[in-house]
Amino acid sequence: MSTITVLALTAFLSFLPISELRGGIPFAVANGIPWYLAYIYCVILNALVAPACWLFLSTLHKLFLKMKWYENLFNRFINRARNKLSKGVEKWGWLGIAAFVAVPLPVTGAWTGTLGAWVLGISKRRTMLAVITGVFTAGIIVTAVVMLGIQALSFFVKEL
Repeated sequence: MSTITVLALTAFLSFLPISELRGGIPFAVANGIPWYLAYIYCVILNALVAPACWLFLSTLHKLFLKMKWYENLFNRFINRARNKLSKGVEKWGWLGIAAFVAVPLPVTGAWTGTLGAWVLGISKRRTMLAVITGVFTAGIIVTAVVMLGIQALSFFVKEL
């Protein structure tokens, strides 16, 4: 696979709500991108989710709400995000959003964090700060897990 293809697919995975950094960093490293470049590239792309999501919510979302299927889907997603985030945000404020985004598990990340912050009425500025902080931290965690996994695999392969 060419470097351009790897970078394009890594960008896609880093921006996609399902995979975000959990998909982008391992994919990049597995395809020959050095871990430190994969980290920087994926974190920057994933951090761009917050302004993109905020822009969508403040413009196109209002138009889409007129479609019943979209309204139903969005309301389900909103309720799930609100339930997951409300306790942490009530207790910790914007740092609750940052901590939520920092946990690299499915249905946590920049997309859900931005949406949850928007629903809970956190300012755009604090949301951006929280999401960037969370993405930076999640990137460290994912990169560490990937690199530890590679080290463990190479150790076991040597032992065989």
